[in-house]
Amino acid sequence: MFALSNRAINNAPPAGGAGSYRVLHFSELLRRKVCAGKIKDRIGKLTDLVFLLQEPYPRSVGLYIEHGWGKPTEFVPWENVIKIEEDAIFVETPERGTYPPFVDQAGWLLVDQHLMGRTILDLDGRRCEVVNDVLLVDRLGSLFIADVDISFNGFLRRAGLEKLRWSKDRLIPWKYVQPLSVEDVVATDKVSLSITRNQVMELPSEDLADVLEELQGEEQQALFGVLDSEKAAETLAEAEPRAQRQLIEDLSEERAREIFQEMTVPQLSDLFSVLPFDDVRELLELLEARVAEKVRSILSERDAEADDIMSQDYLSVQKEAMVAEVLAEIRGADHERRAISYVYVVEADSGTLQGVVDIRELILASDQAVMGDLMTSPVVAAEKDSSREDLVEMFAKYHYRVLPVVDGEDHVLGVINYNDVMKGVVLRAKP
Repeated sequence: MFALSNRAINNAPPAGGAGSYRVLHFSELLRRKVCAGKIKDRIGKLTDLVFLLQEPYPRSVGLYIEHGWGKPTEFVPWENVIKIEEDAIFVETPERGTYPPFVDQAGWLLVDQHLMGRTILDLDGRRCEVVNDVLLVDRLGSLFIADVDISFNGFLRRAGLEKLRWSKDRLIPWKYVQPLSVEDVVATDKVSLSITRNQVMELPSEDLADVLEELQGEEQQALFGVLDSEKAAETLAEAEPRAQRQLIEDLSEERAREIFQEMTVPQLSDLFSVLPFDDVRELLELLEARVAEKVRSILSERDAEADDIMSQDYLSVQKEAMVAEVLAEIRGADHERRAISYVYVVEADSGTLQGVVDIRELILASDQAVMGDLMTSPVVAAEKDSSREDLVEMFAKYHYRVLPVVDGEDHVLGVINYNDVMKGVVLRAKP
């Protein structure tokens, strides 16, 4: 199933340009009073919101009001909507006393009728989740559908129990949800996901990990199986222990070996620390001898040192380098995303560490600025024989995302990422 997690929330304005916006839940708008001009002039309650299916986000076209008791429906065009308040939706007073009856049109989608409570399918037709709510963005005088919520919170909001928040919202951005035609939705009671295999590869590994944690058996293996080795390694490292064990269980030796080659020693150590002992013994045989020995050292609870954990993926430049040159290097090089949190400044002749520049400061600096003027010095660094306990204390004290590792002459040997040290500590602290 190709769904996204709560981390994939996309509440940014759906249209370009400046302007404020707000996010609304459809479940909280449903059955809200609709008033013509003043609160006392009530027309009825909102039965549904009508949207036009368009790219990239469906846009509101009107309100659907159903009175029941044989009374005709009313359709309020969106241009007649004045404002949406907490207690009511205010619309212009109809010229003829009532608005015209609702008449469905091609390309229109009704949120309650066509989305709420519908089953979401993946491209292969497997059941994923149920739409419990729809998130709307109110901007530039229109509403846009931004996400669908598959968490239990949407169900609670719809029942008027929004204060009983169950967990975090679990949102799928609209760009990954493609309803069938209105006729098909009515006939099948389902909507499908429009994400393709190529788009799966573009999703953040954190989001994919969240998805895998929600799946079981064949569906979980099917999604994991479409990932290339590098993406699979990133996703496996981000997954929770239960999902990690499930994914490892069904891997072939060849597939496991390919994935492990893409993982760092800390990632492998954290992964193996949650697996059964017999599995670990077999999986260690799939690693290069040098890597396996480092993993064994960490797993045996000996005090792993910094050079066992460090990564070689970092960027160092000289003091004379200009910001424009460094940014071009970052954009052109194949660095892992988290490896460029900082740029290290080294002496041209000796290669000794002179300073550090935060990537955020680099982006804001003038293209003509030189690194020597931007750098912070001296640099907090770990020595190559620093113990894991020492590294934990350094991260806790200085709050850096990455620490450089240096030898006795302050040459940069590598870097250590916060997650590679602290995530392992958290995992081993769990019962």
